[in-house]
Order: sequence, then structure tokens, then C-alpha cells
Amino acid sequence: MSGQQPDRDGFPQVFQPLSGDDPTTIAGYRLAAKLGAGGMGKVYLSYTPGGRPVAIKVIRPEFGEDPEFRRRFAQEVQSAQRVQGLFTAPVIDADTDGAQPWLATAYVPGPSLADAVVAHGALPVEAVLLLIAGMAEALHVIHGAGIVHRDLKPSNVLLAADGPRVIDFGIAYAADATSLTGSGVTIGTPSFMAPEQAAGRRVTAATDIFALGQVAAYAATGSPAFGEGTSHGVLYRIVHEEPDLSGVPARLTELVTRCLAKDPDARPSIPEIIALCQAANAETVLRRPEDWLPAPVAADITVRAAAPAPVQTPPPPAAAPSVGYTPTAPVRPAAPPSAATPPPGYGPAPAYQPTQPRRPQPQPQQPPQPYRTPAPAPSPMHAHAYAPTHVPPGYPGAPAPRPPQRSGRRGALVALAAALVFTVGAGGTAYVMLKDKDQGKGQQAQGGTPSGSGNAGAGQNSSKPSAKADPKPVEYKGVNLTAGYHLTLSDEPMRPQQGEDGGYELSYDTGSYLDAESEGGQLVLLDPGQEGSLAACRADTRFSQTVYVNKLSKGRQVCVITGAGHVGLLTVQGFSPEDSTSKYITLDVTVWRNAISPASGH
Repeated sequence: MSGQQPDRDGFPQVFQPLSGDDPTTIAGYRLAAKLGAGGMGKVYLSYTPGGRPVAIKVIRPEFGEDPEFRRRFAQEVQSAQRVQGLFTAPVIDADTDGAQPWLATAYVPGPSLADAVVAHGALPVEAVLLLIAGMAEALHVIHGAGIVHRDLKPSNVLLAADGPRVIDFGIAYAADATSLTGSGVTIGTPSFMAPEQAAGRRVTAATDIFALGQVAAYAATGSPAFGEGTSHGVLYRIVHEEPDLSGVPARLTELVTRCLAKDPDARPSIPEIIALCQAANAETVLRRPEDWLPAPVAADITVRAAAPAPVQTPPPPAAAPSVGYTPTAPVRPAAPPSAATPPPGYGPAPAYQPTQPRRPQPQPQQPPQPYRTPAPAPSPMHAHAYAPTHVPPGYPGAPAPRPPQRSGRRGALVALAAALVFTVGAGGTAYVMLKDKDQGKGQQAQGGTPSGSGNAGAGQNSSKPSAKADPKPVEYKGVNLTAGYHLTLSDEPMRPQQGEDGGYELSYDTGSYLDAESEGGQLVLLDPGQEGSLAACRADTRFSQTVYVNKLSKGRQVCVITGAGHVGLLTVQGFSPEDSTSKYITLDVTVWRNAISPASGH
């Protein structure tokens, strides 16, 4: 989701409103939004009493019904609560015995590695080195707690501003024992399994090292090391064939190759992995700057940091409640909160039944009915429902607007006056319309234009102009664009010209990136598998001035939008070999000249 756009309620799409089949609370945590769903269950956003956001994963009911799953899940949660690493999301609460098991972890405001690569392409080498070193530290503390992750993959790695976070460690072990595995349910992701895992052999900490190598290859190239396709085909290649590392940058080749050794004993240890990252970085210490991620990925972090506020507990209604309205907390006389009773808005909402509206009919013989006693206070661990001061209209939990109340006599008089004004106004309007219509008929009979019709009359008597036809594409095959050279899409024939400055429209900068012209030009890196076309280049708005070459692999496509109104589609066909005397990219280039308005973008 690259750069999640606000939806109609103003919330980023990453924070999905709760639907009818979603709970509103989990053991006292009042839910604010749904973060996602997967094979193990659904994940929701909630808050602690201090206002810190947490992610609550609710396990699927099918797993909760399996006794062996519950036993293993409880064991893994206890172990996971001991994991306190800088690059893990700590487990802060859980319920392994309830009707539906769940656990809560610290909320990490950042996209998963999978989402980032799909939206923005492969990461630069420096970012991959910092990513793998951070993940290695996470595995160090996970393995130290006696846990093997078993499902380390890009979607289980979150990219935060200060480094990666590894999540969901240990859950796959609990799921692996459930009876569902005997009915076709596969635990783990085929593209990132280790050979011993795919073959059903013993799983050890070295299994996670193999997955780490696959994650490194994916982050650097944008594609799995053993390809994609059916699960059986991918697993066969993992067990019997070598990975495709042709697109892996040279600085990462040794690290990835050693991690992907078929023999678990031949894979490097975690200290060796960190040493390999340091060596590839040409420094003895890996320093993590604040901008360790590319700018588009960092923008996704900003979006996820703006989490919606938790649902507010609505106050008692000022007037008689409408049908279907059920308040969640009673109004009681003000009193200092005691240790046994949490303040309003925390913990599970007690049942409340309204007794009398604010303006009841006189009933002197009936004394006011007392409010029901609130439910017992929850335990401190589960008292996690932070109440904000405002919930935007339309979001789950927002109170429905109520029309202002008027006295019966005054309201009737106002309604009567409005009816009279409407009747008089409607009669006058009808008269004017009929009069204009008759005049228009007379003028049209004489070949004129009806009075007051303006452009409307002209539009009815003229045919709609046809849309401008798309320009014909011009193709240039096998263009070798050398570092330090540029292309101008209006040239015919189009040939690389030396220089990186001036009136160029696309250059291969010696800093190893493609660069758009400085005035009105933009580049768009299309997603892997996205079909490049004029329509795709016109519609895509993920603009960038530069695209780093290490994000590109054979088959990747880049749209070029020029300020002069030309559109180009670059298809990468290859790169210069290491022993070449020059550094170049081989491209197929398709050009649509004058395809958009000059200097107007799209």
C-alpha cells in the first residue's frame, strides 16, 4: 500500500474500520481499527491506559479448538514474553485459555518488508545490510529464549524509523501441531522455507538462518530466490536446486550464498552474519542513520504513525435514546475513583440500561428508578481501553448526530410558514419555467437560441468533439545507456548522448541511478508483474526524480514522464558484465511523443 491514501472518513486505508463480524472489545481492550488478517487470525489496533498503541492478534477459532495448539501456544507465549530485543515487537499481554486465544504486542508504525518492496521496489544495498544486521540481532534474542521462528518472511518483518522489527515468532510452532495440518493446511510460507522444513525434517535455529538469506535476496532484488509459482514447485526447487542470485548485488552475494546452504551446519552463525554485513559495508561498525530507508518507504511510516484514536465511550443521551442506541457506561455522581473501580472508559464496558429521559412526563406517584450497578472492575492487566476526546463522524464508535429539539407549538408554526413560502415560491418558479419554455419554442422555430439558455442550448445543437487519439508508439530495442550519458525522448533516432546536465530527459547518473529532467520530469518504478503501457504510465502517480539501479532487475519497467509532454517506457534487459570496460544498462525503450499536455504531469 504504498503511501496509503486517506479514505472518505479521513483515515488511512491501513487502518480499516471494524465491520459487522469484528468484535468491539477484546478482554477489556477497546478496538479502534482492523490492521489486517492472515492465515492465523486477525490483527486489531487498540490502546493501553497510558495511550500507547498495541496490536492485538486474535487467533482463528479453528486453532483455538485444538487442545495441542492451545498447549503449545501457551508455552510459546510464555517464552515470547521473555524476548526483549531492540529489533522485536515485545509481547505485552495474552490470553491462552479463553474461548478465542489472543496476544497483544507493541504496535510498530511501519510497513512490512513485503508491502514496501511491492510498492516501491527493492531496497538499496546499504538499507539491506542494516535490515539483515537488525534481523540477526532479533534472531539472537529469539533463539536465546528457546524459540525457533519457523515462519521468518518479509510480511513478518516491519520497517520502523529506527530499524526492523521481527514479529510473530513462535506462533508457527503452535500451529504446526494442530490437526488442521493433516487436512491440507500448510504452516509456513513455501517461498521462504528451508530445505529441512520442506522435507519434514528437524527444525533448528539454522532454519531461520536459511530464511534470513531468502529475505535478504528478496529485499535486494524484489523477487524470491527460488522463484514463484505453485507451492510444490517452489518447495522442490528449495530442496533440490540452487537459488537464482543473478540479480543480487555483488556486495551481498557472499552473505546470501552462505545463508542459503542446503546443509544446516554449513550456514553462518549470527555473529558471522553481522560480521559479513560489516565487511560488506566497508566499516567495522554499522551505523543506522535516521533516514536508513528510501524516502517513499519512510513516508509510509509517517502514515502508519498517525493511528486513529481509540473508540470513545459515549455519554448518556440528553434526550430519549433512539432505537438501537445502547450506552456503554452509566452516569454516576462524581466521586474520587477507588483502587477497585477503574475510571470511566477503561476495561470492559459495564452494562447500562437508561431509566428515564431527561424530560419525562410528570409522574409524581413513581419515584426515579435507580441505575444498575456497574459490572465488577477488571483486573489491572486487562484494563486497557483508553478513551479519547473525539471520534470522527462515520468511524465505528462515533455517536450518531441528533437533530435539535423544538417545542411543539413553535415547531408547528415554523413548519406552517415554511409550507406557505414553498407553495408560493413553487408556483412562481413553475410560471417562469413554463413561460421560458414557450419563448424557447418560438425562438427555436425561427432558428434562434432560447433566451437564458446560454451554453446549454449550444451544447444541445452541437456534436460532442471526439477525444484526441493516442500517439503511435515508437520502439527502440537494445539501447545501451552508459553511466554519464543521457537520452532525449524527442530525438529521432534516439541515441545516448554524453553528459548528465542540460536539456536531457533521462540520464544514467554516475551515482548509479536513473535521473529525470529537472523541470517537469518524473519517473515511476512499476511493480513487478505490472504491465507497462501508456495508460499505466499516465495513471500511476508514484513519482520520483530518481530510481536507483540496484532496485532494478531484468524485466522491471520504469515510466518516464517529461515536461515536454512525452511518455517513455523503459524495460530493463540486462546490465554490463563485471569485466566490462564501461558501466551500462541495456534497455528496450518505447516512446509516445506528445502523449500528455506539456509541463502538466498527468
